[in-house]
Amino acid sequence: MTPEEVFLRLVHGVADHELDALPALYAEQTDVRHPMSPYGGRPLLSRDALREHFGGTGPQVAEVVRFQPDAIRVHQTQDPEVIVAEFDYAGTVIATGESFRVPCVFVLRVRDGEIVESRDYIDHVAMARARGRLGELIAVLREPAAARGAS
Repeated sequence: MTPEEVFLRLVHGVADHELDALPALYAEQTDVRHPMSPYGGRPLLSRDALREHFGGTGPQVAEVVRFQPDAIRVHQTQDPEVIVAEFDYAGTVIATGESFRVPCVFVLRVRDGEIVESRDYIDHVAMARARGRLGELIAVLREPAAARGAS
C-alpha cells in the first residue's frame, strides 16, 4: 500500500470503529507521537502500544460521537515514504445531534505498507468539546506538566 492508502485506511478505520484492525497498519517497532496533546507526550513505540491505545480511547469516543474524515488533502513530499495529510473529523454528538469538526494534520512515514513514524496533530479542545469532556480536559491542564508526561 502507498502512504496515502495507509493513511486513508487509518482515518476511515478510526471513524468506522474498526479498532482491532488498526494496529496492523503500523510496523512492529514504530514511533507515533501526539505533540499537541494536553494529556501527555508519551510516544507509542510498538504495535502492542497502539493496540492498547486504540482499545482504550476508541470505545470512549464511539459511545458519544459519530464522525467521518472530511476535507482530506494529502500532500506528497520529496521523500516517497512521507506524506502530510490535512483533514477534519466531521460528525455528530449522539446525545444532542449537534454537529462538530475537529481539524487534524498527520505527518506519516510509511515503509513497506506500514507506518513506521507518525506525528498526529489533532485539535484536542474541539474533540473534548464534542465528547462532552471539557471539564476533564481543564482538570488535566491544571496538573503540573510533569504529571502529564509533557516535556
